[in-house]
Amino acid sequence: MSKKAIWVAIVLVGAVGLYFAIAGRKKSEPKFRTVAVDRGPITQTVTASGTLSAVTTVQVGSQVSGIISKLHADFNSAVKKGDLLAELDPTPFQAQVEQQRAALAKAQVDLLNDGIALTRQKRLLDEGLAAQSDYDSAKAANDGAAALVSQAKASLAQAETNLRYTKIISPIDGVVVARAFDVGQTVAASFQAPTLFTIAQDLTKMQVSADVSESDIGQVKMGQPVRFNVDAYPEREFRGSVSQIRLNATVNQNVVTYPVIVEVANTDLALKPTMTANVTIDVATVKDVMRVPNAALRWRPEEKPASTPEEKAAKMAQKSGPGGAPAAANQAFSMTRQAGGPPGKAMGTKRPQSNVYTLGPTGEPKQVELRTGISDGRFTEVVAGNVNVGEPVIIGLATTKADASGRPGAPGGGPRRF
Repeated sequence: MSKKAIWVAIVLVGAVGLYFAIAGRKKSEPKFRTVAVDRGPITQTVTASGTLSAVTTVQVGSQVSGIISKLHADFNSAVKKGDLLAELDPTPFQAQVEQQRAALAKAQVDLLNDGIALTRQKRLLDEGLAAQSDYDSAKAANDGAAALVSQAKASLAQAETNLRYTKIISPIDGVVVARAFDVGQTVAASFQAPTLFTIAQDLTKMQVSADVSESDIGQVKMGQPVRFNVDAYPEREFRGSVSQIRLNATVNQNVVTYPVIVEVANTDLALKPTMTANVTIDVATVKDVMRVPNAALRWRPEEKPASTPEEKAAKMAQKSGPGGAPAAANQAFSMTRQAGGPPGKAMGTKRPQSNVYTLGPTGEPKQVELRTGISDGRFTEVVAGNVNVGEPVIIGLATTKADASGRPGAPGGGPRRF
């Protein structure tokens, strides 16, 4: 045998071996990506954003207009109830007090003089030396003078009150978080009292006012645990609880939200007023339950075109049957469970149904109906169904493109999340 024939035989043998190796590899490669059903906890949450504030915040204003002459408190000053915060220039108010005192003194002198005249007319009337009309005029003048005295006393009291208002007093114990005026600025209180200081009563007790969407507010209950973080401490998680669900909804671009108040302790004063909080409310929790990835509930095999009317009718019935229950049913079921009734029986609501696909005997997808419970976005509780812990369920096709996109570092890739 010549060398040429030997090399041809070697090439043919190599080609045949390579063909069978590739064919065997393709045959052994799985067609689907699967994940095993497992057991674990599931916590259903509602997310929202809100603003931090002190539980009690008081805005201190001025009821009179004037120029600020002295400031006794500044930003972050700790104050007590009754402490002097600021003073307005008292000169014009002191002048008003002196003017009203003089007016009162004159009114009292006029009253005394009219009283003497009334006594004289009374004596003359008794002796028949004066007409009744003269006595009546003297009595009216005396009564008018008495009324003017009362009016002068009220004006004096008002002037003294305005003089006291030139001293701005703290109404509570707390910390000054804002100051709006400086010495020399004019405070105008013509139509409403301007805010001079904002005082937070106790910064060790804070609250978050979170805006919860109307689609989620039905799941939020009093006392539910809350987790949130702020941009100032991205690695730290703060905890609190729902203390109030307010009814004064806000409508912004046809989006309705309700304010949910969350109480949180702030013993180390790390949280500051007006910080933005990213809130997560735990609305339902189950432990050690059978669960499937949400990707398995979303995956469906490619449909083959129906060739006969009977097949078309069967496919339409399958889509509208129990296996095609919308995701809203899952949410309604989870809400009835939180209402306190037994799973699947609360308020007459049936457990929602969903479909997953397992591998059949021939390696083809096999549909399995499940009754599902709550979901945390990654896993969904399996309440009932013909699946067992450890059984693989299909989450996608095992294509090269899918595998490449799932590898960390590949274009568009990253860790898989279900």
